[in-house]
Amino acid sequence: MKITDLALELGVSTYSIKQFIDDFDLELSECLYPNMEVKDDFLKFARENKKFLLNYEKDLVEAKTTEQIATEINQPVEKVEAVIKKQKPNLFESGIYKSSVSSYGIDNELGGNYNFVYDYFGKKTPLAQRDFIGYRDLFFYITEMLNPFIDEQQAKDWGIYKPAGIILYGPKGSGKIFWARKIAEIIGYDFREVKNSYLGTSFINGEKTDFNDYLTAMMKEDKVVVFLEDFDVIARDRAADENQYSDFEETKDIILHSIHRFVNEDLLMVVAADNMHGMDSDVFAPGRFDVKIPVFPPNQDERSEMILRYLTQNLESDSVLMKILKFNGADKKPYWKDISAKMKLFSNTMVIDFTQSVKKRLRNHYLKVKTHQFKMEKVLLEGSYREAASKLTDDYLDSVQQFIYEVSANDYDVFSKRIEDLKTELNTFKVVEAPRRQIGFEHNEKK
Repeated sequence: MKITDLALELGVSTYSIKQFIDDFDLELSECLYPNMEVKDDFLKFARENKKFLLNYEKDLVEAKTTEQIATEINQPVEKVEAVIKKQKPNLFESGIYKSSVSSYGIDNELGGNYNFVYDYFGKKTPLAQRDFIGYRDLFFYITEMLNPFIDEQQAKDWGIYKPAGIILYGPKGSGKIFWARKIAEIIGYDFREVKNSYLGTSFINGEKTDFNDYLTAMMKEDKVVVFLEDFDVIARDRAADENQYSDFEETKDIILHSIHRFVNEDLLMVVAADNMHGMDSDVFAPGRFDVKIPVFPPNQDERSEMILRYLTQNLESDSVLMKILKFNGADKKPYWKDISAKMKLFSNTMVIDFTQSVKKRLRNHYLKVKTHQFKMEKVLLEGSYREAASKLTDDYLDSVQQFIYEVSANDYDVFSKRIEDLKTELNTFKVVEAPRRQIGFEHNEKK
């Protein structure tokens, strides 16, 4: 059953179901499949607790002040304000909340007893086997953008049509190709990645072919997502004095010339860019790349989950590495809290680099001591951290700064918490210049 069908059955909105999952910090892998089919445990919970979900939605859409919320859940106003300020910094100053602030969610955050919810999801999927690590907010945002594909009635009822192109933008290594594949999975399209050899003109078996031929072939296939990387380079605005017509310029022109045909041919183009600054404005014209989706580096909690996932992925339960991790308590997320807190602004790729380095260092130490019963020393983890952190270059930090600027302009209201967290982490890299000492003598004017 699709989440939209469940919402109709219960008499609530899909938005309130998604907000409920977020408020109660339920794992996406326990609730939904990537194509928005509802999993059995969540379906059972929803049907057996229909009244609770109806009350949850009623509260969600009601206008309410912090004082009213505090009275309702019997908590101090100061604690309620602190939760809202932490979770919804863009809303805190307005004073009256609805449609995004739930009294139930705040009560749960402050220790309210909702065991009846979690009892349905007692057996958690191991991190190494999950479809998602965190990113609930981004997943739900993407599914909203893809609604015209999921619910084709929107075009008939509301005139909301499928986009022809989607731009995924974010710093290098933040997982744009992962989300491109996930988009294809959500809408049930095949995924095709454009190789660099397809750009420009080439000869295959003696016959001349170019990117236009490739796109034409893709449009003849049934329901395809075509993914293209480095779009910020391909689609950059060419300077007026730049006379040379490059393969990138030709590729951009072919895309802009053909994109109006994509929707009718069941083709969706998804492109990846580090940022959108300097792109040709024609790219953003109506009917072209109308949807822009930010892809964030992982936050601290997601970094902890990713470390554990990539350390344990594909491991046998009796493997040497698993025994070492268990001996140190490192097979649980809390063990990685301190090191993940240090990994400020780490991209997904950097976190993976860290786990690979840890594996190699643990293996080398194991070969020396011939036993899995040894302590994972801090110096080992620090060495792996420094190795992975070498990618935190000035160029990367500049791209994060530009990303913050762009996502704040486009979607601050949606991702305010992530944006503020990114700003805080970026500020730790900014050098505060020490005040200069004056050269010369101080003059005491007092006699």
